[in-house]
Amino acid sequence: MSMKKLVFAFAGGLVFGVGLLVSGMANPAKVLGFLDLTGRWDPSLAFVMAGAIAVGLAGFALARRGTRAWTGEPRHWPVKRGVDRRLVVGSLMFGAGWGLAGICPGPALVLLGAGAAKGALFVVAMVVGMAIHTGVTRGNT
Repeated sequence: MSMKKLVFAFAGGLVFGVGLLVSGMANPAKVLGFLDLTGRWDPSLAFVMAGAIAVGLAGFALARRGTRAWTGEPRHWPVKRGVDRRLVVGSLMFGAGWGLAGICPGPALVLLGAGAAKGALFVVAMVVGMAIHTGVTRGNT
């Protein structure tokens, strides 16, 4: 990996991680509060998501204007457009894991970096799940 790619990857990860910490989204209790629709519902995650979508829309609009990334590499856009069984099943599994643990992959990495045992356990389980998926789907993708 080139130094330029490493710098952009580091900067992107740093902004993402700091954003998770500042917004409180690295705290599983905050996320579970959002998912608790019948109790003391916490809408703050909805505002974080809305902000992320706004930034993402602006970023994609800018990215669509050029043919190359800031690292100088060509852009590769997804070619698949439809909703299929794999997308639905994967989304359901992701949502179930998120709801059970109150953590999704980004905050899990922040928690791991902070030395939180829950984050470490989640990351280990996530890596094992990825390995199982790779073994099961090898040659089927």
